[in-house]
Amino acid sequence: MWRYEKKLQYPVNIKRKDVEMAKLLITQYGGPNGELAAALRYLNQRYTMPDEKGKALLTDIGTEELAHLEVIATMVFQLLKDASIEEIKAAGLASHYADHKRALYPVNANGVPFTVTYFATTGDPIADLQENMAAEQKARAIYENLIDLAENPDIIGPLSFLRQREIIHFQRFQELYNEYKSKGY
Repeated sequence: MWRYEKKLQYPVNIKRKDVEMAKLLITQYGGPNGELAAALRYLNQRYTMPDEKGKALLTDIGTEELAHLEVIATMVFQLLKDASIEEIKAAGLASHYADHKRALYPVNANGVPFTVTYFATTGDPIADLQENMAAEQKARAIYENLIDLAENPDIIGPLSFLRQREIIHFQRFQELYNEYKSKGY
């Protein structure tokens, strides 16, 4: 079903640790508008799309969201890699460290664990596609917020790439939504 290339969709090479930014970026890993929620949403919704075109689109975008999850994970790992315990504590990540050390764990920026309530699937293609368009817009907005908070070009580059992919996903979902509306689904 999938072909995995052992490279990131967008190269990540962060040269300077930034524990505060890692804490913020983790929301796109396990937060309500993050990549894990998007991937699970689309890979679950694909089964109830009324045709192969819809199933293929949700499979493609859901799979790409997994690739985005990998980009975010790499960024967080690189930002935390050489952080001292003092830096981790100062960033408010002591409780994360206590449970997970430097391992990735799906949470939002406040440390609230991922929950399946972050995504919806109704079985109604029109409702689900509207949900997906909103999800892509929210993810785009979060990436813009993160870019505003970032100063390092090594961080801004991947975030800008991911933001642009959210725009493309929104457009693909909107096209399918319009087609399904015209067909009366």
